[in-house]
Amino acid sequence: MEDHRIPKPFHAGELEAQRLAGGGPAGAPIRDRMPDQHRHFFPLLPFLCVGALDDLGWPVATLLSAPPGFATSPEADRLDVAALPPEDDPVARHLREGASIGMLGIELPTRRRNRVNGVVTRQSAQGFSMQVRQSFGNCPKYIRVRTLARVPRSQGPVQSFETEEGDQLPPAAVQMIAQCETLFVATASGPAAQPLARGVDISHRGGPAGFVRLAGRVLTVPDYPGNRFFNTLGNMLLEPRAALVLADFATGDMLHLQGVAEVNWRPDALPTDPLAQRAWTFRVVRGWLRPGAFPYAGE
Repeated sequence: MEDHRIPKPFHAGELEAQRLAGGGPAGAPIRDRMPDQHRHFFPLLPFLCVGALDDLGWPVATLLSAPPGFATSPEADRLDVAALPPEDDPVARHLREGASIGMLGIELPTRRRNRVNGVVTRQSAQGFSMQVRQSFGNCPKYIRVRTLARVPRSQGPVQSFETEEGDQLPPAAVQMIAQCETLFVATASGPAAQPLARGVDISHRGGPAGFVRLAGRVLTVPDYPGNRFFNTLGNMLLEPRAALVLADFATGDMLHLQGVAEVNWRPDALPTDPLAQRAWTFRVVRGWLRPGAFPYAGE
């Protein structure tokens, strides 16, 4: 029975990351289409994590929300999304036909998650479709379990900002990072990767509040044991530009950041966090704070 696994799913950056980390996975079930269990999973979700590229090639990231059922897979190599980001979302104008896109479906109450990467093939006022090029599951480690409920939010004006050396982030952004237990990071392989391993990816990072350190405009994020694919860190080796998005599940505020990432491969990169096997820094270049933009609350 054919399972549509990609024979060589990793690009040079991912292979180098695996080498620097002491070895890659025992197997790599990365497929060029979605297995049935993934196709049945996405319609259950109330939000999707979305990564794309802006006009200058910088990754951008967001959380796209709608009532469950807005994401469907009519064919194994296609995912339809009946929703679009609002105009004030930094991803909104970059979901064009032909654009590379990465999506993560994550179910916080069960800690289940699946990733799907590909290309936008259709965009309309109602939503968009993507051609699936990479589909794979992830382990449930470090996901903070939450039960989500849709709630009315009062959205405020977007606060955008840019940073330079020595700058501090806005106080509201600092507070969100200090309280963060769930973070999503979008990265890109750049054009050098081979076609079946090329594209945009978005992945989850999680831990107890305070697991992300902030000094000035630089975040330090621990890298905990996982599936050893090293998609995110491998992308950072080829293309250090990256994006982060996080939501405050109490207020609905969303924080979107673009910045430059660098991986510290030393096992003692974060000596105060014994679980961390390495760490990466993220130097913020610009950001958007969108009050009340996430319509779900969760504990």
